[in-house]
Amino acid sequence: MTWLVLIRKGGPYLAVLAIVGGIAFGGWYGRGLYEDSQELSELKGAQKAIKAAMARESGIAQEVEAKLATLKANQTVIDRGVIREVVKPVYQRVCFEPELVRLLNLGPEASAEALSAEPAGEVPGEAGAAE
Repeated sequence: MTWLVLIRKGGPYLAVLAIVGGIAFGGWYGRGLYEDSQELSELKGAQKAIKAAMARESGIAQEVEAKLATLKANQTVIDRGVIREVVKPVYQRVCFEPELVRLLNLGPEASAEALSAEPAGEVPGEAGAAE
């Protein structure tokens, strides 16, 4: 069998197959174009909404700028620095013994002679023993 015989026998089938294929391809292509046009219309709608919002915000910003331009400064800021006063605390006998109050009130200015490191007396009982 040659090609010519095959075309004669299958010619009508090939023509129907070509027509069905063309219709399927045309439907697929048309559906793609339809979906693209839907997406494009949604995108254009969103861009319109954005432009409207930007125009509205721009108008408000212009009104605020015009209002701010008419205002005058009515405050004067004086910055002369910060003056610190350090107050030395004076401890009183509330919970401390008089000797501790005296040592706290002497503070860092006290000389080494005033701050004695000698114990006052014997330790009562057996303080070093384990319980």
